Amino acid sequence: MDLHSLTPAPGSVKKAKKRLGRGQGSGKGGTSARGHKGAQSRAGYSRKSGFEGGQMPIQRRVPKFGFKNRNRVEFNPINLDTIQALADEFKIKSFDPEVFMQHGLVSKADKIKILGNGTLTSAIEVKAHGFSKTAKSAIEQKGGKAENI
Repeated sequence: MDLHSLTPAPGSVKKAKKRLGRGQGSGKGGTSARGHKGAQSRAGYSRKSGFEGGQMPIQRRVPKFGFKNRNRVEFNPINLDTIQALADEFKIKSFDPEVFMQHGLVSKADKIKILGNGTLTSAIEVKAHGFSKTAKSAIEQKGGKAENI
């Protein structure tokens, strides 16, 4: 180890902040590295989000279209084949949001809709926030029960 090879630990020495506007001798006096005139050189300037230097901003150039319904109820879909797989693997006869939550299919606040993709081989009881027509008829055909919460 030599004296010339010693260095401070990484992260222990921070670079000093540029001291702007502290006289010509600092090299950052006069305009304080802001250039000459214009809004950006003035105190109190803050760039508006989306401002493109006076050019028509993209959010105004691109036309508006479409519609997002604020009142839309977002359902988390679960298919019959998923329910049948759970019934076979864990010998479950009654399904409700708690059961789906335990198996990681939904979270606590999710609304559940049962869809009719797949086939059922056993009679099961399902409680959910919504059912498709095919899912409801498939459950009831096997002697099960489809109940809306």
